[in-house]
Order: sequence, then structure tokens, then C-alpha cells
Amino acid sequence: MSQAQLAGPDLSDSYVSLIESGKRTPTPVVARLLAERLGCTTEFLLHGIEPRQRIDTELGLRHAELELQHGDPYVAAERFGEIVKVAGEENAMLAAHARFGRARALESQGRIGPAVEAFERLRREAASHPERLADLPLTVALSRCYQHAGDTLRAYDLATAALSQVERLVLNDGEIAVDLAAALMETEPARRPHSPGLDYVRHVLSANGVPVAVNRIAEIRSLWEASIAAAEGEDSALAVRLADDAIAAGRPARLAFRLAHIAMDWSQLIVSFDTESLDEARELASAASKVFGTFPEKAHDHTRSLVVLASIQLSGGDPSGAADLARSALMMPDALLGVTAATAQMVLAQVSLATGEGDTVTILHSARELLGSLRPGTSGPDREAARVWRRLGDLYGQAGAGEEQVSAYRKALETAGVRSAMVGMTVDSALVR
Repeated sequence: MSQAQLAGPDLSDSYVSLIESGKRTPTPVVARLLAERLGCTTEFLLHGIEPRQRIDTELGLRHAELELQHGDPYVAAERFGEIVKVAGEENAMLAAHARFGRARALESQGRIGPAVEAFERLRREAASHPERLADLPLTVALSRCYQHAGDTLRAYDLATAALSQVERLVLNDGEIAVDLAAALMETEPARRPHSPGLDYVRHVLSANGVPVAVNRIAEIRSLWEASIAAAEGEDSALAVRLADDAIAAGRPARLAFRLAHIAMDWSQLIVSFDTESLDEARELASAASKVFGTFPEKAHDHTRSLVVLASIQLSGGDPSGAADLARSALMMPDALLGVTAATAQMVLAQVSLATGEGDTVTILHSARELLGSLRPGTSGPDREAARVWRRLGDLYGQAGAGEEQVSAYRKALETAGVRSAMVGMTVDSALVR
């Protein structure tokens, strides 16, 4: 069929030529007219995919998303990959969303290198095709991944770039804003409450608070299973609707978890710089603890929140309350090993220093054993563990244990990725701050 035949009496040959070359997009009326003359559906003409195939692909995207949020990220990555193959080049938008999902699944698995490669590729494509994927969520995701990989400068640059975008949009609410606030909390190098990045974190916390989270996992599972059953019964439209309902049911809790993490980090930060804000810090940390305490799978975060509250109590001059919270944290099921348990022991050591009761050095030895049991990270320096080692060195110094202090500082440097061949050197605590 020639362009003139396709144009017929209703369209000009030149207009059909512009559509064919991609320089014009047909209106819905023109699209229906062209599809009728070409003997295909409007859906296929516009998207390169038939309606039934499209809705099945949309359903596959939703089920993969549910697998990522509430199931197995390895299975999610496989399903997103299958959708990429099905969508193909003919349906670039669906393929892009599937590739974005697969990148997030890789990140969730801890495969940061492949995730970064996937996000970077999508970000380059988003610059050329903004109709497929937005750049902002990709920038935030990349900042998060680079931070986890130990490239803090690149992470900070990306978070700053994202911040300039959201400031133009005056965006303080929603998932993108919360994700960016979390990235800024991790990447801000100055860690001062009044830096531009942390000012934005304050705005996000003020706008959203730490909402009460309801455990709706049973409802989500029920909707998910009903969606699968509807798909097996070839009622794809109902299956998509049920999957959307399942995703929506889980969204408030996901947002609450992210805000609770931000609130914990923020409360620790403001206490270290502004002891007059203890009430604000206590309120935020308590709200975070309630969120995590509602979900059994968040036991580790709940334990950490108790340690944060213990530190706040100690800063507020309540060593007895701090000790009770630290002991409660150590009694949690997941508190046998790790940085969180070591931090709880260090709170007890601070209580010992403040009250003069107990053997401070022995308590610090317990914290050192917990830190020593950690396996070295495979993705690079562990900045959180390095900070805890440094703090352990400070406490050894306050307890008068000089040799243990120097040993802890050396371990802090090693954990941060710095190794020295100078045996016997004295390490200043400022180097590992």
C-alpha cells in the first residue's frame, strides 16, 4: 500500500509521510482511521502490541512488582526480565518499566554493581526519551546504590542533582520525596542539621510525619492470590484491578518504613548537635519504634530503634532509663550479633561511666567481641561499622584503656577502607570521624 492509498480522501500524502517518519503523532481519530485501513487494531498501531497481549503484560508487571515488594526479589528479577523480552522494542515504554523493576530487584538482592549498570543505562535513555521513564526516580535510586557501594562523592552529587529538581517542583510529599530524603540523610557529608540537603529532610519529616503503620500483609496476600486466580480464569481486567488493589494496600506501610528510618537517623543527628531538641528526637524515635514493632519481619529495625531511644535517654540525663532500653534491645531475638548489639553494649558502658557503677572496660570488651564477629563487607568499606569502632575507641579512652583505644581506632580505619603498614603508630580519633 502506498502512502497515497493509505491517506485516501481524508488525509494528505505528506501528513502520512510525517507520521511514518515519526515527526507527527496521529490524533485518536486519525489513528483509528489508519488502523482500519491497515487491517489492525488501534492499540497495535500505536503500541506495537495487541490489547489482550498488552493487558497480560501489564498484569505481569504488577505481579512482578508484588513479588518484589512482598515476595522474592530473585523471582521478581526473573519475571521483570521475561516481560522485557515479551514487550520487545515495539513497546519501548512497557519494556522500560520492566527494566526499571528489574534494576530495583537487583538492588534488593544486594547486587549493587549490576543494579548501577541497569539504572545508569535507563537514566541515559530517559534523557532522550522522557516519555518512557522519569529521570528523578532513577537519579535517587542511583544515589542510593552508589552510597551502598561506597562511592559517597558520586552518591552525594546525584542526591544534590535530585534535590535541585524537587525544589523546582516544591515536592515534599510522596514516595519520591521520601526516597530522596533517605538518600540525603545517608550522603550528606557535613551531617549538619542546617545544610541544604538536611533542611529538605526536615521539610519532608514535617510534611509527612511518621504515620502509624497497619500490618495488612494478609489482605495483600489474599488480593494477590485472587488476582492470580482471575488471570487463570482469563479475566485479565479483573486480575489487573485486584493486583492494583494489592499494591495500593502495601504502599502506606512501605512509606511508613522509609519515614521511620529517616526519623531514627534524624533523631540521632539532632541530639548530637542540639541537646535542646531532645523532645523532638524522642518523639520521632518513639514513632519509628512503634512502626517497626508492628511487623515481626522488622525486628532488627525495632531493636535499633530501642538503642536510639536509649542514647536519647542518656543524653537527657536519664541513665537508668537508657540502661533499661539498652538491655531490652539486647534481649530482642536478633540482637546476638552485629553493630546494633555492640551499640547497645556501648550505651551500657556510657551508663557505667556516668554512674560509676559496673566495670566499664568489661562492658566495652563485650561490644568489641560483637563487632569482631562481623564478617568484612564484600561491597567495600563499611562506614557504619567504622563509626561504631571509632566510638568504641573514644569510650576506651574515657575509661583509661589506652591500648584498647588505639586498637579500636586502627580497626575503625581498616573498616573504613584505610590500612596502614606503620606498626605501632598512634591514631588520632579525628581521622576516623
